[in-house]
Amino acid sequence: MFDEIMLDLETRMDKAIENLQFEFGTIRTGRANTSLLENIMVDYYGVPTPVTQVSSVSIPEPRMLLIQPWDKSMLGAIEKAIQMSDLGLVPNNDGSQIRLNIPQLTEERRKELVKLVHKRTEEARVAVRNVRRDGNEQLKREEKKDGVSEDQVKVATDDVQKLTDKKMKEIDRLVEAKEKEVLEV
Repeated sequence: MFDEIMLDLETRMDKAIENLQFEFGTIRTGRANTSLLENIMVDYYGVPTPVTQVSSVSIPEPRMLLIQPWDKSMLGAIEKAIQMSDLGLVPNNDGSQIRLNIPQLTEERRKELVKLVHKRTEEARVAVRNVRRDGNEQLKREEKKDGVSEDQVKVATDDVQKLTDKKMKEIDRLVEAKEKEVLEV
């Protein structure tokens, strides 16, 4: 029974960390990365669709993204979606593809991005802590049932804390790497 609870908690904590990794992927660092376009939606026959699903996105140079839509009529919609996004990039449409040049980040912009990284990190930490709280409440409910001793619940609660500490260290490792990547010139 406690194993099922721990497995559920670990799965939920892992999802919070996966979400943090996805969020980090959408933060631009001065280098081309196809995940920059993950959150940009384009109207594809009335359905909001990610740019990466209506086109081929490649990295021909370290500071350039090349977007080649499968349907050439989507060029204008993709260009408009990129301009409306918060990426701050200017698309260059040549009639068959879109080039996105990624400029060097200024020191001020790097600091803003580090703040954004820390904000996303804190959201992930809160999510992991909420999972821990839910697990501890679940263990307390189990304690009230017959056949479950206080000692068993205490050991399980300690295991939940150890799992939480392990996941927090993983988050710290991720944020350290992303911060280094953002501040790299």
